[in-house]
Order: sequence, then structure tokens, then C-alpha cells
Amino acid sequence: MEPAVSSSSLSSSSLQPILALVGHPLSGNPTQYMLQKAFADRDLDWRYLSLEVAPDELGDAVRGMRAMGFCGGNCSDPHKQSIIEHLDRVSETAARIGVVNLILREEDQLVGENTEGKALLEALGRQDNPTDKRIILLGAGRIARAIGVELAQVGVAELVVVDRTEANARELAELVTAGESNVSVLPVAWEGDYRIPAETHVLINATSVGALDPDARLPLDLDTLTSQTIVADVTFNPPRTWLLCQAAERGCTTLDGLEVFVDQAAINFRHWTGIEPDRAVMREAVEEFLEL
Repeated sequence: MEPAVSSSSLSSSSLQPILALVGHPLSGNPTQYMLQKAFADRDLDWRYLSLEVAPDELGDAVRGMRAMGFCGGNCSDPHKQSIIEHLDRVSETAARIGVVNLILREEDQLVGENTEGKALLEALGRQDNPTDKRIILLGAGRIARAIGVELAQVGVAELVVVDRTEANARELAELVTAGESNVSVLPVAWEGDYRIPAETHVLINATSVGALDPDARLPLDLDTLTSQTIVADVTFNPPRTWLLCQAAERGCTTLDGLEVFVDQAAINFRHWTGIEPDRAVMREAVEEFLEL
């Protein structure tokens, strides 16, 4: 993969490439620590900054990144949607999802991309090919949108979107089918303990339930899970959520959110540098930062 920014695109090859994470607040975010460890491991003299930017100052921040020659970076809450209007353009995937988490510099332009769904697919692909599989997706928020769009593009057999607000599930189903008309997408209202349908190949929790609370229970009936089911949770802190513990007890293959988080960072790393990072180094750095 060719890097988004080469030394020849900088005004001087001696300048240190600089990336930045923009969000508000950023306290407790491990991205800078993880990426600096990854750059050092690959002997790259790159610098990654964490910049807290208030919502009403986002436009100024992006103009500053462009003017000062930043090579890109990442976008965190609450800016993942509002940053789109301040970028020069966004990828087709990011435009469709309506969310940007990755910023790339192409010549004198800052370009938005979304790699959140791609990261889940990359982690999932190490276990099984999701093509022609039946997938249950819990949640219909921004991360679920990214995951749903990417799953549709690889041709899953069926995608069931489960959300407490049926209108949100329906909206995500329409988003997915608008671009991939051959994919069967079923929106379901989440009422009481949702019983996972038999013969589900992959169950993905894309809700925020479980963040910072490993005992937070999802309203699910898991009796139909078997050792053939893959269960993934996007929550990375803590990485072992209630859902994953329950799935492991039933013999399921599990994917924790920390693995997905590292995959997302690895994809971003490749986009910026054209080099494959060491995921083990990155995961160890996050675990050290979060004291897991």
C-alpha cells in the first residue's frame, strides 16, 4: 500500500510528519500512546498529537491542520459527523455512513475516511469469511452503521439489525439496502430479552452497553448460541464484557473490542505510512495505558 503522504509531498524531507487526534474530551484516550509505540517499533520518525478541540472551534482546527501541513490524523467524538463540512472531501464509504474517523492528506487536501466497519471485518475475517453468513447486529448507532455498510459490501446472506428504537433499525436497514440491493436486511425492535435466532453465524454488539462496566448485562436470550457462533463486542474498555464471557462459556469464538480497536488503528497506520504495524506492540501499549 502506498502511503497517503510521502516525504516528497512535504516542503522538506527533513520535516517530521505530524498527525493529530481531534476530539473533546480526550482524557483517557490511548490512541497517541499506542501509535507512538507503533511508530517507534517501525523506526518511523512520526509524531502523533492529541488535540482537544471544542465544537465551535473545529473549523479553525481543521484549517490549522491544513495550513501547518499535518499529514492527517483521527477524529473522535463529538466531531465525527460535523468535521465532514470542514474537510476538502470524504470517501464514498464515509459519505454513505455520514461519519469520519480517519483523516488523510492528499497533496494539499484533507480527506475523510471511515475505517470502523473495516476494522470489525478484518478481525472477523481472521476467524471466518462473513460472506453468505447470517449476522445479528445489535444497535443502530454510528458504529453499527459503519459495520452494517461494510458487511453488506462483502455479501452476507442476511443481516438482522436489532435496536430499541425500531425506526433506527429501519433507517439502518434502508441505508444498507440502498447501496447493496441484493442483501437481505431485517430491522427488528428490541423488546425484552431478544432471543438470538438459531443458526446465527455471527453476533455483533455495536451498542455502548458494557463500556467501563464488565458486568453490564445486555437483554438477550443466549440459549441458542453454539460453539459454531462467533460473538464480537466493539467495547474495548473493558475488553472482556458480560456478553463475551457468556459466549465463551457456551464455547463460542469471541472477538473483543480491543482487537477491533487495534485493527482500526493498524488500518489507519497503513493508510498514513504504507507500512504494516505490529499489532502485538499496539495491543500491549493500549493494555499498558489502560492498566488492563
